[in-house]
Amino acid sequence: MPQIRTDTQTVTQITIVEAEPGKQAEALSLMQERARFMERQLGFVSISLHRSLDGRRIVNYIQWSSREQLQAAHKAPQFRKEWDRFDSMTDEIEPQLYEVCEIYGR
Repeated sequence: MPQIRTDTQTVTQITIVEAEPGKQAEALSLMQERARFMERQLGFVSISLHRSLDGRRIVNYIQWSSREQLQAAHKAPQFRKEWDRFDSMTDEIEPQLYEVCEIYGR
């Protein structure tokens, strides 16, 4: 379960994927497959997938125990095996690491 806190050592990666027109559902399905693989990897904390209502974007919010463990999971052959297929469904993929600095809410 994702926990968004400022006092944690968790690594947060947010990836914004822009799908080809009409390909959001197919790209999301492949991302769901990858998420099921990733949740079995060392250091996994959580993955949350969000789809935009305009049918073009997917936001992947990942939490991992360490940057090194996340990088190792991304390099796994099983994670990479559908990479070309995924690229054919997307216009742009932008992964970035983030640090939680403020939280507001009730």
